Amino acid sequence: MSENEEIFEKYRLAGRILSEVRAEAAKMVTVGESLLKVAEFTENLIREKGGEPAFPVNISRNDEAAHSTPSFNDKAVFGNDMVKLDIGVHIDGYIADTAITVDLSGNPKLVEAANAALEEAIKFIHAGVNTSDIGGVIEDTIGSFGFKPISNLTGHGLAQYIQHAPPAIPNKRMPGGVILETGDIVAIEPFATNGAGRIRNAGSAEIYHIVSDRPVRHPSARALMHDLEKYKTLPFAKRWLGERVDFAIIQLTKAQIIQPYPILKEVQGGLISQAEHTIIVTEDGCEVITR
Repeated sequence: MSENEEIFEKYRLAGRILSEVRAEAAKMVTVGESLLKVAEFTENLIREKGGEPAFPVNISRNDEAAHSTPSFNDKAVFGNDMVKLDIGVHIDGYIADTAITVDLSGNPKLVEAANAALEEAIKFIHAGVNTSDIGGVIEDTIGSFGFKPISNLTGHGLAQYIQHAPPAIPNKRMPGGVILETGDIVAIEPFATNGAGRIRNAGSAEIYHIVSDRPVRHPSARALMHDLEKYKTLPFAKRWLGERVDFAIIQLTKAQIIQPYPILKEVQGGLISQAEHTIIVTEDGCEVITR
């Protein structure tokens, strides 16, 4: 087996684990269930199946689009929410990424819009296609349901230990774009909303990632930095680090060694749905590894 084929097999294994985990996690999303329980169940199941979480499970509700994950002592439970589960698995740093919307809010058409946009994009993709045209397919499909795509969120490429690599896959027509090539691995990630179609930073962060390995003075910050090395450049949750890490997190953030991922919300408070699969681009189509 060639080195490239071994890498593709690691992506495929991550995708198979992720598909099984997504199905089990989605069943748990019910009114009254704990967000923390769902997050911990999902991340532990990934490990039990032989993978590692590529990032903390994102559990984003209603007008939240991304980067929301429970704190270590989170007491929140699901209500009549539109719930997005965004889950990633990696094998030796090779990442599969998927998302599903579980609707407890009674808005099935909005969920259908994101799902349909994802499926139409997958049908459209092949080597030689421009990412701007993929965005056009997503925009047109979501628009046909009477909703808007989130214009300032995109799908993305995936690389070893890099969750968001080039190229960006827009959710609407954009100037320029990139031509996809055989063997490219990308996550297609439509977001649909009944709001304005844009998101903003909002809310305190529970997810971080390392951006620099510069020295840090305080002993507790140094100790935490040592613990974080295993994540390389992948995102991690504050709740993974224990209860008494706030001071060290503040020190590492001030030193610009780690950066937070703020919660992203729709600017007008619109509901958001999300769907996502990871694909390998082929000459005449694509292979979906997260079905």
